[in-house]
Amino acid sequence: QVQLVESGGGLVQAGGSLRLSCATSGRTFSNYAMGWFRQAPGKEREFVAAMSRSGLRTYYADSVKGRFTISRDNAKNTVYLQMNSLKPDDTAVYYCAAVWSSSASYFAPTDREYNYWGQGTQVTVSS
Repeated sequence: QVQLVESGGGLVQAGGSLRLSCATSGRTFSNYAMGWFRQAPGKEREFVAAMSRSGLRTYYADSVKGRFTISRDNAKNTVYLQMNSLKPDDTAVYYCAAVWSSSASYFAPTDREYNYWGQGTQVTVSS
């Protein structure tokens, strides 16, 4: 089992920044590809960003490309999502997710590929 705990959400004005963290425990973090997803009220959960277990490969949704950056610190068993130039449309509950991978370059852009999820952290962007 892998436990995931997100933090860093909050209320921010449009144009501002937040950094989300997802601390993991339970298994060897460096064996897991990681992802961030979000779900706004009344909408389906959507992909935000993904990173391979090596950290060398990343992938972003078009809606956040150039504004958000996913990163990981394998020594701290933590994955991050740096969010800049935030917009009201970014308002959502943000979730991190993990999937074990034998490949250092594998990353997963769809939620069905992940089998571990955090509880989520609320991000609210005011206009």
